[in-house]
Amino acid sequence: MSSAVPRTTGQDHLWSVDEHLEDILATVRPLEPIELQLLDAQGCVLVEDVTVPVSLPPFDNSSMDGYAVRVADVAGASEEFPAVLDVVGDVAAGQSELLHVGPGQAARIMTGAPLPPGAETVVPVEWTDGGLGEGPVTGMRARALAPEGAEGHVHVYRPAEARAHVRATGSDVKAGDRALDAGTVLGPPQIALLAAIGRGTVRVRPRPRVVVMSTGSELVQPDEDLGSGQIYDSNSFALTAAARDAGAIAYRVGAVADDAETLRDTIEDQLVRADLMVTTGGVSVGAYDVVKEALSHVGDEDEAGSGVEFRKLAMQPGKPQGFGSIGPDHTPLLALPGNPVSSYVSFELFVRPAIRTLMGLADVHRPRTRAKLTAGKALTSPKGRRQFLRGAYADGAVTPVGGAGSHLVAALAHANALIVVPEDVESVEPGTEVEVVLLG
Repeated sequence: MSSAVPRTTGQDHLWSVDEHLEDILATVRPLEPIELQLLDAQGCVLVEDVTVPVSLPPFDNSSMDGYAVRVADVAGASEEFPAVLDVVGDVAAGQSELLHVGPGQAARIMTGAPLPPGAETVVPVEWTDGGLGEGPVTGMRARALAPEGAEGHVHVYRPAEARAHVRATGSDVKAGDRALDAGTVLGPPQIALLAAIGRGTVRVRPRPRVVVMSTGSELVQPDEDLGSGQIYDSNSFALTAAARDAGAIAYRVGAVADDAETLRDTIEDQLVRADLMVTTGGVSVGAYDVVKEALSHVGDEDEAGSGVEFRKLAMQPGKPQGFGSIGPDHTPLLALPGNPVSSYVSFELFVRPAIRTLMGLADVHRPRTRAKLTAGKALTSPKGRRQFLRGAYADGAVTPVGGAGSHLVAALAHANALIVVPEDVESVEPGTEVEVVLLG
């Protein structure tokens, strides 16, 4: 993270969504690369191109269970006039000493086994009698049950072209090819490829560690009994899940009471495992909004560049926001509003891009599209505010879900998009094309 503090423009300045996001992304920096074992690198971003050291497959091998033969020996074979070949033994996957297949001979070969010297093609076992002399078979008998199957004669009932059912050396990737580009996010297929070419470790930007903390003396953990005036803490669960969905390793801290000293101590304790801290609640103008009070004294107060600025944004929901860095390592911190919808919308607009930036991704934003508004009446929006309404998007159309209230969690659970109403628009009629942020 850069040590630069957020720019200040005075208490009365109303920040735009774009200004606030620009400030965040100009301050947050990608994490330093490290070398990780393959499975530890899942979800991380490569920082270097990976070149193939050895071709895949590294040798010609069979794609079928069957018999390795010479083309001339099975030319013209049919069920009426089968080719009869001497079976010289088995060729199994992983076998180092290979048999030689000469004229009139066949080697029983297993899927993935190297094509033996002298053989030119593979005849599937279903095209043979499996060495039983009783017509076409459906499979090969296990060697442990019938070791004599690797000897004697086999009847072949169909011809095979040269290199039929043979996977050629380098048919997947060749030595010297580029396997993966820098900037690739490592998922299961990419990890499989790295393992297949012999890479046990890889250089990546690690997944950022995000600590999520909700504040409020009224918050109770799920499964506990609610007392008078209490509600369940949903924000910390929602934002921790959202951080993991964005690619982070996220840690949820239980709700902290409205006490500045307790909150300050908790944040300082959590700095050791945080590349990014996210708080929710306590950023407005109430008498018990202690986040601002606590964050003004967190970490090394004399450390140049540290500090958190609290702002008012021209958006709905999510007007109150905080952003800055804390502690000796200038750990970035985003302070979000406490209302559930405000908190989640703020995460999608500001925290998710910050996480993706820490990961070193080129594209840090949710995809956006245009959609036709389907609604029973016009949508209204406050003048001078960019409004983000929950919506259900499908097939080029979007329908509002729930009202504009920032406490409506149930509606949020049924939304897969945010409908964006610009600052200069106060009413949107049904049928109008609107901008949509796709959430899933």
